[in-house]
Amino acid sequence: MRKIALSSTTLALSVGIAALLLPQAASAGALVTHKSPFNCGKTFNANNWTGGHNPEGAIDWQNYGSDGINGETVRATAAGTATFKDAGSTSYGKWVEIRHSDGTRTRYAHLSSMVRSAGGTMTVSQGTVIGTVGSTGGSQAPHLHYEQQNASGGMIKKPVVEGVAVSLGTKKAVKSTNGCGGGSTASTSTSSSGGGGGNPYTPEKVCGSGFKVIDSAAVSGGRVYLLYNSANRNNCVATMKTSGSGSATMSAFLEPKGSSRTTDKGSYQYYAGPIKKAAPSQCVKWGGSIGGSAYTSPFEHCG
Repeated sequence: MRKIALSSTTLALSVGIAALLLPQAASAGALVTHKSPFNCGKTFNANNWTGGHNPEGAIDWQNYGSDGINGETVRATAAGTATFKDAGSTSYGKWVEIRHSDGTRTRYAHLSSMVRSAGGTMTVSQGTVIGTVGSTGGSQAPHLHYEQQNASGGMIKKPVVEGVAVSLGTKKAVKSTNGCGGGSTASTSTSSSGGGGGNPYTPEKVCGSGFKVIDSAAVSGGRVYLLYNSANRNNCVATMKTSGSGSATMSAFLEPKGSSRTTDKGSYQYYAGPIKKAAPSQCVKWGGSIGGSAYTSPFEHCG
């Protein structure tokens, strides 16, 4: 009997020690935290309204004061794998679903444009640009329909964004800290800091008013940027130096599918381009180079 009692004690101690030695198992299911889906410093109203809102618990992001939401850049609120979808003139219209590391999901609907064509996927970091606010599908006015779902696909009816809990029936003004820096950029970053290395220009400054960065790719000594203007549906490409002094051989090009390619190439100090073209409902191929380092995209961004 004594031997059996000792074995039982030993077993209990072993189980207890094993539990202490496995902190990873507890943290593996840790819930992700979400930031606002808008650019750093932007404030918009998060309206979790009731009485016909489907699904219940979804947030409609709306205008705040005189700051209209239409055409605003939409960013991933947390890291994950994004899938791009298009329901046409019904339901969500153009929309994105992101599956996060804890099994939860977020949805972003009624987008005017998406950074990938419908059916495409991409790995995103918190802050990665995924589209722009619009009023596609069954929407009656420009806004961003936003959902947080649990791992089973059920709605989280009291979503938390930027540490602010937005309960059913409430509307709260939420200021974004998304994309403010600190390492939350994707491998295909949409950062528009431009300059670096003393470059006084940004992609937005080069392309002009109304253009916003929707994609970018690194080349040696700089980045190639694709921008979009939701008002006139024009695309713009610019290649920006981020390091080195003096002039370098640089290029930028833009090619709507089914149309000719336009290229700017020369010896430039700060940037090549801008190349601007209207491409409504067309996929585009874009890219550029600095010296011998070049980037060419597939046909994409087909909104």
